[in-house]
Amino acid sequence: MIGFLRFIGVVNAAIWFGSAIFFTIVAGPAFFSDEMERLIRPPYNGAAAQVLLKRYFYLHYWCGGIAVIHLLLERLYTGRSFERFTSVLLAAILGFSLLGGFWLQPRLKELHYIKYSAATAEERAEADKSFGAWHGVSQTMNLFVTAGLLFYLWRVTSLNHPARVPGFRKLSVGWK
Repeated sequence: MIGFLRFIGVVNAAIWFGSAIFFTIVAGPAFFSDEMERLIRPPYNGAAAQVLLKRYFYLHYWCGGIAVIHLLLERLYTGRSFERFTSVLLAAILGFSLLGGFWLQPRLKELHYIKYSAATAEERAEADKSFGAWHGVSQTMNLFVTAGLLFYLWRVTSLNHPARVPGFRKLSVGWK
């Protein structure tokens, strides 16, 4: 059973980390490339990116939920206490994901709309300035989440981890 749990944990962490890398390096920037802007003109390219971003956060929620369930099942199966670092790391990643998806992304969507709507020039300029600042916050959060996911993937795949292998401490006594 522990092998199956480990497999699920590794696959989930790999999908979660891989999607963060793919979105950050490939999918997100593609919407604002010259090629895409010829196909989908501003502001519609930004609106299309917002649609993808919403789905990206759904993936975060699912992977985060699976990771929490994995952590709980691993705890129940091995009888070991939660590892503080992994638990805090997972809570931080999931917290940033929830904050980004439920608060920051809708705020950016609203500012994007105001920035390109028929509002006054002053309102558009203010929305543009605010959008830039919040987009910077979003990018910083994404950097922290992606780095956190790298550490989480490393923790889940680590074989030299007492919480992963029942009886590990007994086996490792005297090993150098």
